[in-house]
Amino acid sequence: MSVAAEEKIISAHGGYKSLKSFQMSEIVYDGTVKFCSRFVDARSRTVDQMVQAARSGRQNIAEGSMASGTSKKTELKLVSVARASLEELLLDYQDFLRQRSLTLWDKDHPKAKEVRALASVSDRSYTTYRTYLEELSPEIAANTLICLIHQTSYLLDQQLRQLEQAFIEKGGFTERLYNARRSSREKT
Repeated sequence: MSVAAEEKIISAHGGYKSLKSFQMSEIVYDGTVKFCSRFVDARSRTVDQMVQAARSGRQNIAEGSMASGTSKKTELKLVSVARASLEELLLDYQDFLRQRSLTLWDKDHPKAKEVRALASVSDRSYTTYRTYLEELSPEIAANTLICLIHQTSYLLDQQLRQLEQAFIEKGGFTERLYNARRSSREKT
């Protein structure tokens, strides 16, 4: 039996655009760009840091997905970096609220519940949250982004657990290479 019939050496990879974690991270990124342009002084280094943290969350999911065909270790690492970048961004939004004496919503705040309920919209996008993110109030926009970061982080935590379990059960690229080579030698 050929290697292709048994198992492909380079596994399926990519497809990140269909990941809910990627879709949510894109909303967080777009929302952060809009938030910073509206509420943070353009000369502040904070703008670059927040936008880059949001971008890193999104880009590392994509990069990890593309690398997954040949390196599950790289995929795990990059998804973990995405998760860490979003944690950094979360702290920036919490700092923004604290430093301006604005309210940080708890999970039972009515607006937080409204925002969380939008997660069930099947084709959600930036437009789904536009009224919250482009609201006049920086407090509502920041808290909405905090809710979205929490949701995205939850998805990434789930994704990391699934990647870890798949690696434990199926191994990685190096093992597939070794098994393919061994199988080829046994046939000759």
